[in-house]
Amino acid sequence: MRVRIVVADQSEADFYELEQREQPPQLVRRLEDADAHLHNRDLKSDRPGRVFDHAPALNGRRGAVAHHATGGERNPRKIEARRFAQRVARALEEELQLDRFDRLIVMAPPTFLGLLREAMPASVHALLTAEIGKDLVHESPEALNAYLPRDTFIRERIGNE
Repeated sequence: MRVRIVVADQSEADFYELEQREQPPQLVRRLEDADAHLHNRDLKSDRPGRVFDHAPALNGRRGAVAHHATGGERNPRKIEARRFAQRVARALEEELQLDRFDRLIVMAPPTFLGLLREAMPASVHALLTAEIGKDLVHESPEALNAYLPRDTFIRERIGNE
């Protein structure tokens, strides 16, 4: 049984392969997003466009004119994190099509885990065995074993008949 472990945050994702629990996972792929380290001002160079509401003319006088930004405020970091989550999900889908894993475990901070879950296609999500909501990107491969569920290598998981 081949288990793929993805340890990610909004700027990097490490793909590990694990065939036996007693061995440390082996790094097989790494994705990085250089833009994730930029400041908001570097990700987006301009403010949203402005819109001026036309006030009705009363007795020939122009009143105060309201103005506001178009669209809602959007955080460039969140947009970039969503793009990176989609990139990670596409990489998982490619690996699944190449039949490189039977089960999937994802380890990521809770907010990025949610973005990954949204971006993951149903075919990949069907093999998702566990989600660990922790930031473990900078942990050693040996340390990751401590976070794996006990039933990772049991053939039939409870609830899957």
